[in-house]
Amino acid sequence: GDGVFDSSIAGLQQLNSLGYGLPGSGLELDLVYNPGGAFLPPAQAQLEEDYRRELKRAFGIQFNSLITIANMPIKRFADDLRRSEKLEEYLQLLLDKFNPNTVDKVMCVNQIHVAWNGQLFDCDFNYALEMPVRTPSGQSSEERPAFLPSGMTVFDIEKWSDLDNMRIRTAKHCYACTAGTGSSCGGALAD
Repeated sequence: GDGVFDSSIAGLQQLNSLGYGLPGSGLELDLVYNPGGAFLPPAQAQLEEDYRRELKRAFGIQFNSLITIANMPIKRFADDLRRSEKLEEYLQLLLDKFNPNTVDKVMCVNQIHVAWNGQLFDCDFNYALEMPVRTPSGQSSEERPAFLPSGMTVFDIEKWSDLDNMRIRTAKHCYACTAGTGSSCGGALAD
């Protein structure tokens, strides 16, 4: 909206004035880029170089790193794509750009999302879609206390190895993490 760019630049300049993003300060300032539409982000390294040069030149802004993330076809973005009749086209783009070199680096392989009530999700996006980690096989829903949410919770875990070999819940939105150079909270996953 109106004034957002100027406010963002002023905010970054204020953070720099406090030492954030400056070499040797120990205060990290990372920028996040996600595309403004139904396309994949450009190469992270080149985009970071361009942003570093232009923000320094035009505004005197420094930062530590730039992270690129793909738009996840869920919730509001998926609704916008549906209204513009571009959802299937975007899903096909994600599928066409699938990169097998990203699969072992996506969030759901080594991290887990814990909701406020202890419910476990393979990733933040599955949380947004209310797709919890499944209760381990062999435990019927009747055996679960009524106050616990459906799906697996932290209260079901005695040791971390209880999560080993659990099947990750996937759906079409997962291709956003594996398309092109991949996408995660830390940015691109492959070159």
